[in-house]
Amino acid sequence: MPSKILIIGGGAVGLTSAIALLEAGHRVTLLERGSIGLEASWAGGGIMSPLCSWDYKDSVTRLAHRSMAMLPIVAETLKQLTGIDPEYQRSGMLVLPSYDADLALRWCEQQHFAIQQVDVSDYLTGHRSQPALLLPEVGQVRNPRLLRALRKRMEMLGGEILEQHEVLSVVVQGDQVSGLQTVHGMQSADRYVVTAGAWSKTLLGEHAAQMDVKPIRGQILLFKFDTPPFTQILLKDGLYLIPRRDGHVVVGSTLEDVGFDKSTTQVAYDDLLGRIRQIFPSWQHIEPIKHWAGFRPGSPDNIPVISRHPQLQNLYASTGHFRYGVTMSLASAELLCNLMEARPQPFSVEEYRWR
Repeated sequence: MPSKILIIGGGAVGLTSAIALLEAGHRVTLLERGSIGLEASWAGGGIMSPLCSWDYKDSVTRLAHRSMAMLPIVAETLKQLTGIDPEYQRSGMLVLPSYDADLALRWCEQQHFAIQQVDVSDYLTGHRSQPALLLPEVGQVRNPRLLRALRKRMEMLGGEILEQHEVLSVVVQGDQVSGLQTVHGMQSADRYVVTAGAWSKTLLGEHAAQMDVKPIRGQILLFKFDTPPFTQILLKDGLYLIPRRDGHVVVGSTLEDVGFDKSTTQVAYDDLLGRIRQIFPSWQHIEPIKHWAGFRPGSPDNIPVISRHPQLQNLYASTGHFRYGVTMSLASAELLCNLMEARPQPFSVEEYRWR
């Protein structure tokens, strides 16, 4: 039965959830404490894959790879319907040493995921011959453009967006949420969904149950070249470099447990720059044009909560996606909508249960 749904949090997960629920016939209002899409979803690099899938649990890769498979069609549809190009491209990812080749090859073979053993010198001009792994199916998006397209699509479907509407408290009566106290007064609905990322646990307060989500700061550098200096995403020991069509290169990122401190630091700047110049000694005199930070919703083993509350019957959450909110957003919205519509799920969702 169609219902009125309030979603708290306007990043990629909130927007894709809103679109899925609107397409299912519900009335949806999205509340955002600041401006739509300007927190973790905006700050991230837009790699549509776990960095090295073989390093993660099945519950992470299953969700991420389902989203990866959905994105090409969704990105093209958004482009056609909204006029905003998310700039999805299947650029591939080149994994530079060091890595566990046996583990990577075995995992990719078991999962039927394309992988090739290649030579670095065939892909990076001026680099010496050494082995690397190429994952040709890995794609990327421009996060800010994707978020603008998702917002426009939500509005086209009749969804309501209320920005600068920070939720101050969740009002509960018995086993139901009766409303949300915001800075602009009370908001009420039939059902409520928390997609507030790093702020989810804080927002829920005493009603967070055992949700284990906290902010993890990530700092990123941005470079600009006249033309892209390479074509594949590069990954080396956790450092990624993402080439954009217009010559920008996004480089990141740190993992810092510092609470809600979004400041950038010289230590992180120097560390990232030093690691970049180890890969590209010719960049010794090239400086970043921008340096920023964002909060990932950190969770144990990168496993999100996509579930109904253990006690409150009309409260749901899709949060704690850690580094992969944009990557997992489409499949997360699918699982959430299936849950709220009592539809069958495409795979076991037990790992995402709100404990």
